[in-house]
This record gives sequence, structure tokens and C-alpha cells, in this order.
Amino acid sequence: MDKPIKYELLHTDKYTGARRGRIHTPHGTIETPVFMPVGTNGTVKGLTKQNIIDVGSEIILGNAFHLFLRPGLEIMSEFQGLHKFMNWDKPILTDSGGFQVFSLRDRKITEEGVHFHSPLDGSKILITPEKSMEIQQIIGSDIAMAFDECVDTKNTEKKYFEESVDRTYRWALRSFESHTRTDQGLFGIVQGGLFEDLRQKSLEQITGIPFDGFALGGLAVGEKYQDSEKVLKIFGNRLPKDKPRYIMGIGSPTMMILSVENGMDMFDCVLPTRMGRHGTALTWKGKLNLKASKVKHDNSPIEENCNCYACQNHSRGYINHLLKREEILGKILISIHNLYFNISLVKEMRRAIENDEFINFKKKFFETSDYPLQN
Repeated sequence: MDKPIKYELLHTDKYTGARRGRIHTPHGTIETPVFMPVGTNGTVKGLTKQNIIDVGSEIILGNAFHLFLRPGLEIMSEFQGLHKFMNWDKPILTDSGGFQVFSLRDRKITEEGVHFHSPLDGSKILITPEKSMEIQQIIGSDIAMAFDECVDTKNTEKKYFEESVDRTYRWALRSFESHTRTDQGLFGIVQGGLFEDLRQKSLEQITGIPFDGFALGGLAVGEKYQDSEKVLKIFGNRLPKDKPRYIMGIGSPTMMILSVENGMDMFDCVLPTRMGRHGTALTWKGKLNLKASKVKHDNSPIEENCNCYACQNHSRGYINHLLKREEILGKILISIHNLYFNISLVKEMRRAIENDEFINFKKKFFETSDYPLQN
């Protein structure tokens, strides 16, 4: 039987672990490295379907946890899944709900699964690996994620991480065994926090299951990017070469470049649109505060030579005015630009990899911008 997800490695940079590839899915081919906009509730916040297409997005994320709460599985079934519900005919990846459960205060973790109260109405809910698979199969994403436990890297002792790694493995086995949809890929998630021995153990456990791809989880939960980079450098290229590699929750320019340098293919984050809603634009020189008074007289676009809708049609001064008057259009325009920027950044990384020039690309990027990078 043909696998629903196939990874094609086109080229590896001669001097780094950076990979140029393609992921073939039931809803089309994804060029990698790829940045994936987050569509938590079946929408990339504030943007239309055409906006998402116009910025160059090849795949978006749906959030299994939130879609399970609302509109619920009955509605998802009636609409025959998320693709038809939101009228999106390109690939979709859904997370398992592990990270969302991690963020809840009243969660109780047992071997069976995670018990918590609905943030909508307070009702008691239990999500198990089997339930997560049921939810994601009804949603009908191209790529589903195994149910895992996401642990706070800063405030948890190693003993708990040891227990969590083994529990994540047992949950991964249960996820794999209960996943039956043949037109949907399933990825496993490597955990272990910042502990090298536990990361290695988790990697061996999870890659021992024949998933369609593998992710590094638990590296976007508040730790310093330098700590994430250490894990990336050690484990990025230890993941199987013949399957997609996904680092979860990464979307800053710094972390995207470090992720690609160390062999990762996929990453996602709410950062571009969240920053856009707060008035900050991402540019090739660094971050730009469009709420600042100094830009209210500025007739130039957010970024010169940018082909996004916002830069082609509106000035910094106009967007500053919209933000000051709390007009939603200002937030939408910056969100469009930020997504366009992130997607343009990965396209440039692809070109650099193809030409074995990734090191030069990275060097120039950090020399000409004020994004942080460890020396």
C-alpha cells in the first residue's frame, strides 16, 4: 500500500545539514524547508483564504483541540472534514492537542490520558491517544500528530521528564495502533526537554515506530533560543533522513534559520500574525514597530521591494494611523506582510541550499539585520 506522505530529498547543503526537499501529500506537494501558518480555528487569524494563498502558503495548521471543542466533531463530520469546511484544497497538518493541554492549569495526567475541564463551559473532558486520533481522523488533515506530553523545560525536574518520555512513547504506540485512516499521514514526536540522554532515548523510542514523519517537540515553550539550538545541533540530523523532519512551534527568523541549518524541514508558529496584531512587522533588517510616532509621516511601504499586498498598496504612515485608531485593517495588513516575509525567507533558504551557499546566506542575513544570533 502506498504511504499517504512521501518525502523526496532533492539536495543537502555540502557544508551544513540543511536539506532541500518535497513532501508529497493527498492535497498536493509541499516544497521544503517550509513555514506553516497556524490556523487554530480553521482560519489564519484575520486573513481570508485568498490572503493565505497570495502570501505563498503551501500548507496550514489546524488545531485539533480547539476544533474538537468548537465547532465539534458532529459539525466536522457533517462538512466531511476541515478542507471542505474552510474551503481549502491544499495540505493541512493538525496538532494532537498535547501542547494545548499542557497550557491548561487544571489538567491531570494519568496513564489513560489527560483529564481537564473545558475552557468553554467547564465540562469534564478526557483526551486519550485514541481520542486524539479519532478527532484528527474526523478533521481529515493530511498529516496528524501522535498524542504526546509537552513538558515545561524550565520548571520541571529531570525525574518527571524521565516519566514523561516513557509515557509519550506508550501514547505514541497507542496513537499508531488506533490510527486507521489510509489517506492521512501520522507523525511521531520526540520529547525529553533539554536533557541530551532523554532526548536520545525518546528519539530511539519514537523512530522505532514506523511513523510517516518525525517532530522535535517541547522546544518552543519559553526556553532561550540558545538552549533550543543545542538540542537542534545534536538531534536534528539524527532523525531519519528519508522522512520529513518537523520542529514544532518555531517561527522567528533566528530559529527558522537555525532549524534549517540543522536538518529540519518544517516549522510552524503563530508569531507572524500575533506580532502583526500587536503592530510589529518583520523585515529583512529586523523588527519594525509601526505603532511608533516616528513612522506616522512615512510614505514608504513596510519594506522596499516587497511584493506583498500590504507593501504594494499602503504606507507605513497609513498603517500607523489604522493602528492608532484601532482599525482591524492595520493588524491584517501587517499579518499579511509578516507571513509573506517568513515564506519569502524559507524560499531564499531553499535557493541557498540548492547552491551549497547556506553558510553565506546565514552570515549575510545576520550581518544585515538585528535579529539575535549566538556568537
